[in-house]
Amino acid sequence: MEYIIIFISAIFVNNIILAQFLGICPFLGVSSKISTAVGMSGAVIFVMTLASLFTFLINQYVLVSLDITFLQTITFILVIAALVQMVEIILKKISPALYQALGIFLPLITTNCAVLGVAILNIQKEFNLLESLVFTISTAIGFGLAMILFAGLREHTDLLNPPKAMKGAPLSLVTAGILALAFMGFAGLV
Repeated sequence: MEYIIIFISAIFVNNIILAQFLGICPFLGVSSKISTAVGMSGAVIFVMTLASLFTFLINQYVLVSLDITFLQTITFILVIAALVQMVEIILKKISPALYQALGIFLPLITTNCAVLGVAILNIQKEFNLLESLVFTISTAIGFGLAMILFAGLREHTDLLNPPKAMKGAPLSLVTAGILALAFMGFAGLV
């Protein structure tokens, strides 16, 4: 039951983008098309899961055992950067079209505060390895859900004829705010 609560809470109630405001850069930057948002979400799910696994193990068996936990943040950043480079190499070989579509945003996963934030939250919440992985995968799914929903809304609003003053960023920010309000409706769920 505890894993189900972690799962639902991370996706809907404490959505990493809409409730905790982490990962806003790719949320606003890559969400103009559903296809790009899906690709970015997949890359973030993959990187976030691997990063949390590696950072949990490194923290548990290296940093804590050597009593150098003050190096957590810099260690986690280095691990995430290495994983993003690996994902970039794999995408370049497997899916050049997706690699081109993501463009500059793929390296931005390195500095995506959502990936680093989840790694740190796993340590702060004192999750064990399985809870950490459930939380990470759920958070990554919530990230992807928010990205894809927002991309769909942006594609739809692009087809409308909004007033000139609302075109572009203003309409996107208002849409993001309404989406965040919609997710607040899940607050009493768990």
